[in-house]
Amino acid sequence: MARMAEITACAATLDFDAAQAILAAHALPLGSETVALADAAGRVLADPVVTRISAPRWDCAAMDGYAVRSADLADDTPLRVAGTRYAGAAADGRLAPGEAMRVMTGAPLPDGADRVVMVERSAASGALVRLSPRAGERAHVRRVGEDFAVGTPVVPRGTLLEPGALVAVAAADVGAVSAWRRPRVRLLAAGDEIVAPGNAVATRHAIPDSLSIALAAFARGWGAEMVASARVADDPAAIRAAARAALVDVDVLVIAGGASRGDRDHCRAALAALGLEIAFADIAIKPGKPVWFGRLGSLAVLGIPGNPTAALTVARLFLAPLLAGLGGRPPDAALDWEQRPLVAPIPSQRDREGFLCAARVDGGVRLLDRQAASGQGMLAQARYLLRRPPHAPAAVAGDPVPVLAL
Repeated sequence: MARMAEITACAATLDFDAAQAILAAHALPLGSETVALADAAGRVLADPVVTRISAPRWDCAAMDGYAVRSADLADDTPLRVAGTRYAGAAADGRLAPGEAMRVMTGAPLPDGADRVVMVERSAASGALVRLSPRAGERAHVRRVGEDFAVGTPVVPRGTLLEPGALVAVAAADVGAVSAWRRPRVRLLAAGDEIVAPGNAVATRHAIPDSLSIALAAFARGWGAEMVASARVADDPAAIRAAARAALVDVDVLVIAGGASRGDRDHCRAALAALGLEIAFADIAIKPGKPVWFGRLGSLAVLGIPGNPTAALTVARLFLAPLLAGLGGRPPDAALDWEQRPLVAPIPSQRDREGFLCAARVDGGVRLLDRQAASGQGMLAQARYLLRRPPHAPAAVAGDPVPVLAL
């Protein structure tokens, strides 16, 4: 950390990867808590889930049919039907030689039975049934513990509890899990000119706050608990007051606007009076160069540009890994780049690394027209950020390029 401080103090700009390394050092899990499984969707396991029961809990039918002893299928003799058993029935009773029991999928097998003959291979007549399984046909039985045995870890620590993992946890008869705490977030949108959407038309020189709702939704999508979202004037005292409130009840303060070098960009200077320690600022990327990150004690503070495309780009590149790390996932899990082919040529890149908005076209990507940090309309079409190294040459259709789902 001392070396990181030295680097950021000496450099006017950092490259993207260096900034990510600094961010990752701050993006550590916040601590664990017990969470009811019904409320655990989207959380990350702090401890593995160990099964409390086996699955299946008993040998059971994998198909509708007849449970039998394999020895009773040696000839074509009809078997006496000893009854019918459904899923959820008690796993008791024994099958006598010469008997078959009608079973439905999931029903426990009676003692003595070792296979199920599919109903399609049966011919019932009164209390008797003739069974004709094909040679080499499967037993159609799910054995006790075949899926998992009692006392075994079934979902590892660090797993994001998406629907598939929730199925496994519930099947293990676990009703509450140890999960990493969600990062609590406050969002400030700084600017004298911004007003709530729907109100700008009534006020000359006002513009709608097009970021706050989108950024709050973005943060929730990355596992955050949104505590508050507010607009503040370009006034150091107002910014400091909002930051003091964040010191009380949140883990992350995101400030949109006031992240550039203009005369009215007061955010960093205002927070310096509260003891803000900058970890990095001014990254050699486009858009988003003015992004900065620091701490007020235990509070992580991320400053992002006020221009909409730059703001969402920075949120995807920096806020997503920060929230992922604080919530128990590796920060770089939020930066899952993939290769996609271009469907149209793109020009060469200038001296800063570019993260450009692209649309999805079949299995490929197309760079959107009119790339601008202040763009808003094109964001409705953007599905990816397309990464371009500094000084990258022009690329043609068919060339693979690294992209990140926006």
